[in-house]
Amino acid sequence: MPEIVSIGIQDFEQMRRNHKFYVDKTNFIKEWWEKEDSVTLITRPRRFGKTLNMSMLEYFFANYHENRSDLFEGLSVWEDERYRALQGTYPVISLSFAGVKADNYAGARFQIFELVKMLWKKYPEIEPDENLSLIQGQIQANGKGAIDDEMMSMTLNKLSERLYTHYGKKVMIFLDEYDTPMQEAWISGYWDEIVNLFRNMFNNTFKTNPSMERAVITGITRVSKESIFSDLNNLEVITTTSKQYATAFGFTEEEVFAALDNQEMSDWKKEVKAWYDGFRFGGVEDIYNPWSIINFLNKKEFAAYWANTSGNGLISNLVQSGNGDVKKIMEDLLDGKSFETEIDEQIVFNQLAEKRNAIWSLLLASGYLKVVSHYQKRNGRYIYEMRLTNHEVMLMFENLVRDWFDKAGTAYNDFINALLKDDKKAMNHYMNSIALSTFSSFDSGNHPSGQSEPERFYHGFVLGLLVELREVYHIQSNRESGFGRYDVMLEPLKENLPAIVMEFKVIDSDEEKKLADTVVAALAQIEEKNYDQTLLDKGISPERIFHYGFAFEAKKVLIG
Repeated sequence: MPEIVSIGIQDFEQMRRNHKFYVDKTNFIKEWWEKEDSVTLITRPRRFGKTLNMSMLEYFFANYHENRSDLFEGLSVWEDERYRALQGTYPVISLSFAGVKADNYAGARFQIFELVKMLWKKYPEIEPDENLSLIQGQIQANGKGAIDDEMMSMTLNKLSERLYTHYGKKVMIFLDEYDTPMQEAWISGYWDEIVNLFRNMFNNTFKTNPSMERAVITGITRVSKESIFSDLNNLEVITTTSKQYATAFGFTEEEVFAALDNQEMSDWKKEVKAWYDGFRFGGVEDIYNPWSIINFLNKKEFAAYWANTSGNGLISNLVQSGNGDVKKIMEDLLDGKSFETEIDEQIVFNQLAEKRNAIWSLLLASGYLKVVSHYQKRNGRYIYEMRLTNHEVMLMFENLVRDWFDKAGTAYNDFINALLKDDKKAMNHYMNSIALSTFSSFDSGNHPSGQSEPERFYHGFVLGLLVELREVYHIQSNRESGFGRYDVMLEPLKENLPAIVMEFKVIDSDEEKKLADTVVAALAQIEEKNYDQTLLDKGISPERIFHYGFAFEAKKVLIG
């Protein structure tokens, strides 16, 4: 009989007590315990089972969950008698920063304090720390902003000390989603303050804490060691390229196919693989996102479940405001291609807009890109070949691009219709409407013509406009044809549609007096370089091929 598939359960006890569908990940307990690392930081994309696994660790080790064989019987960890004896034998500090999402530093600090205060309630036999009382008094007397940072940074250290003294046994510390407050801080402008607090708090909690036995920290990104982990020389970092714990987070293909069999959905395996396969951790391929699989098992229909959940705002902003190279690579990715780049797995949020490859590092850590292959250069650095993870992620990025042009209203669709009808007058009207309403946000407020390669900016902008046509056109960019490389070519997938060749030019004031001259130069280049040759070779008649020259000057556009 199929197991009941429930959505969104992150509490291990609730999952097991109610006999819900569960993929056994308890071998992670054994693997981590036998590694004997002092502090382990594990980064995985969102909704990959981090919170459920941390809840599993808490129920396994915490002495306030002793004698819980009912939760672990039948699972892999319970087959070993040594681990049966280990269950429920440690004082545990378990907390999550997933809900710390304030738009200012005082609010974030207050939310963290509330989480720490709740920890003491799990051990009513432990007297509250005097620092906790002092902070509470400051809050009541002066509001959120009066919390003392030094006292805050010592709260988990002091709780560990009290627990060790009371039980005579060192403490396990489990911190889930450690980097959520840091992402919020970067977006809201209090990065330096949160980094300073966390640097001191993490040092006091995970390094200079004689009452700690071991710790596990999870998050989406590996925030730069220089930011908050500068003093932690006892930290073992596990990223998506690390071999350790490769199958502990996410579902393997074997687990997914077994689940489909259990739910009497065996005939769906090929389609499920096409939609949701593609993640790779360490050397293990064919990892699936649990959120998508569980939703598919529950609803029995295909959709972008994981990619359409919250959390895409930062990614959208970085891609939208990125330079021309970013937009060109995104266009290639949406066309199913890969690209090569160096990757620094240490993310520095306040450098995301400055470091050349930072956006790709974040996309890899967040699960939107996967590593296809890699090699080492002579200088010792690694080059990674990457592409979009799967069909679900590709749909997400296509939707992001569509959203960028929402503010243009009906002008967007009207431009596409005019393009296909070869109505240049209407194209110019609608394109200028779109440019006025979109360029400032698309280019993050920078003057596009002031960029080092302005054609790349406009190139990326127009390619974004054309994303809606992917179902009826094969859209190619910067390919060889005839005697040169065209900017954009639209090869129709239906016989009733025209083929289209586009050339983009930014006005050169030294050679051209007005935009009309630039349009003439763009159209002349299409003819002189014989860009039509690729289309002609495929049997498309010359009368079905439309030529468009795009001339740009800041927010003004002329199409001819």
